[in-house]
Amino acid sequence: MIPLPGKRVRGSRTGKPVMAFLDLIGRRWALRILWELHTGPARFRDLQTACGASPTVINRRLGELKAWGLVALTDDGYALTPSAKELLALLLPLSAWCERQAKKRGTIAPRKAG
Repeated sequence: MIPLPGKRVRGSRTGKPVMAFLDLIGRRWALRILWELHTGPARFRDLQTACGASPTVINRRLGELKAWGLVALTDDGYALTPSAKELLALLLPLSAWCERQAKKRGTIAPRKAG
């Protein structure tokens, strides 16, 4: 079931838009798919390989992301929509904030070389 505003979603009986969105991006591989597409379009198999998920799960997530208008199928493969690019621009500052908070707490694992 695709989490949509106005409908009961995980964590919310009211289905407020932000709760429906958090349900969507909280699903396994949803954010990873968006991240994989941030550099440009990718074919289904490329997304499956990058995520290491089953074709069924990737297909389901793509369907959910398409229903939200975040991903579209183009001649070059799956691509972010302008709405998804706007979303990623909003998430980047949140990511930076999370990094700063983790560093303050000393909870960031060292990155592997290479």
